[in-house]
Amino acid sequence: MSPAPSRKPRRHVSRPGGKSPRRRRPQPAAPAPLQIIPLGGLGEIGKNSTLIQSGQDALLVDAGLMFPEEELLGIDLVIPDFSVLTGRGLRLHGVVLTHGHEDHIGALPFLLQHVQPVVLGTPLTLGLARGKVEGQATNARWQTIGYREEATLGPFKVELVRVSHSIPDSASVIVRAAGSTVVVSGDFKFDQTPVDGRPTDIARLAELGEQGVSALLLDSTNSERPGYTPSERQVGVALAQYFERARGRIIVTTFASNIHRLQQVVNLAEATDRRVGVIGRSMEGSVRIARDLGHLRPRAGLLATVEELRRLPDRQVAILITGSQGEPLSALTRMAAGEHRQLSVKRGDTVIFSASAIPGNEGSVARTIDNLFRRGAEVIYGSATGVHVSGHASAEELKLMMNLLRPQVLVPVHGEYRMLVQNARLAAQVGIPQAHILMGENGTIFEVAPRGRIAGRLAVSNVLVDGLGVGDVGAVVLRDRQHLARDGIVIVLLGLDRSTGKVVSGPDVVSRGFVFMKEAGDLVADARGRVLETVRRLQRAHATDWGPVKSAIRDDLSQFLYERTRRQPMVLPMVMEV
Repeated sequence: MSPAPSRKPRRHVSRPGGKSPRRRRPQPAAPAPLQIIPLGGLGEIGKNSTLIQSGQDALLVDAGLMFPEEELLGIDLVIPDFSVLTGRGLRLHGVVLTHGHEDHIGALPFLLQHVQPVVLGTPLTLGLARGKVEGQATNARWQTIGYREEATLGPFKVELVRVSHSIPDSASVIVRAAGSTVVVSGDFKFDQTPVDGRPTDIARLAELGEQGVSALLLDSTNSERPGYTPSERQVGVALAQYFERARGRIIVTTFASNIHRLQQVVNLAEATDRRVGVIGRSMEGSVRIARDLGHLRPRAGLLATVEELRRLPDRQVAILITGSQGEPLSALTRMAAGEHRQLSVKRGDTVIFSASAIPGNEGSVARTIDNLFRRGAEVIYGSATGVHVSGHASAEELKLMMNLLRPQVLVPVHGEYRMLVQNARLAAQVGIPQAHILMGENGTIFEVAPRGRIAGRLAVSNVLVDGLGVGDVGAVVLRDRQHLARDGIVIVLLGLDRSTGKVVSGPDVVSRGFVFMKEAGDLVADARGRVLETVRRLQRAHATDWGPVKSAIRDDLSQFLYERTRRQPMVLPMVMEV
């Protein structure tokens, strides 16, 4: 049998009028997975800002600031590290704002110095945000959006859902991109009797849960508090008791942005035949914007100038004033210290602190209260008085939000780390699998996938604002400030011959914050002697390089002062050539 003929590979020959073989069309590239990167707000109270990224396209939710803790000496503000936006070549399509509190909009002026995105939010939120950047050259585009409306920012679809908080026009933010839906809860609570009659939109939240939520970033501020947060209306009931009882002036301090609280004070003043003065720049600005937008509605003639207040009997005066956090330059703090140019606190006044102290401000608030008592005022403060309620959801409300949205992945945000942990425990209680609860810190890259995962971490840091300087105060400067504050400074002034290294003048020893010169004669004299010994020792070694001379004086004098005082002031030698 002859072998079978070998088969040649078949070649296609096109024929006239024939069809070419079908080629596979290139498949469109799958969209880059959606990533969520908190720039602030995790492990801390304040500085809330969250980057949502799809490939090189980015969206920022909030741009908040944080007030410095006590160890940040001289620092005015702390803001997120926005260099991750400019340094990584991202296309920032917009900034979406949840509400108008400083810890969510306060860093906007610093951000808009470097980028010009669309800034999107509800009317009052944008009004307060534009007030923050007033006078600053910026090309930002402001876009007002209503609840349940959708806006397109690059590849992102954005919707706002109404929530109750301590400021009107608050919202949760829904972001849709790359086939995923992310909900940023913002600050919220389920107040069933809000002052403005506009409760959280539970129906829309439930609809979103039915449609499917890929990830929920949930506020953790009150996760440690059991039960439900009381209604804002309860504050009005408590305030009414003090308005009815007071026979002198009533001075109420609260957050200037707490428009619901301001409205309740206005209502009580009208009911008790008092006129209302507004003192403090931020309070005046908030009142003006809220009136323009219809969120604050005093009757005609109710608001009074300072001059008009001074002519009225005390029983007809109510004052809304800044200073609930004991800020050194605030109007109430200056009144308590007797340093306000127009008004002072006197016996018979009732001062109401209708706010809680932000962590880190407790000491300054306590000092202000002490000074008010010294001046004879009756001061109402503390949670037991009922004159303040939180604007944040407590444990049962957080569970309700989780059950309404039923997210595939939950990320606790906005709180110190123990609060994040407690929020994660609440999520486990409502049945969210432990593997779907992602814990992280600022800079953690949360990737939204079917189950979600942590995909890495960006190096983000706090940016410190000191006067006009932004980010120019680092760890070394702070360490020096802490050293000076703790132990003071000793300056050694010394003139040395350029060629021989002999002492020509001095040494003179000057102290600031270490010892009082007039009462430390022996110590200063002995310090001079120690400096001379050091210089003579180096002179014998023919040392005329002033760098080693300064180092030796610093080391020897620091050791001497520690042996004599058990303190370590900063020693600063200043050597002059003669």
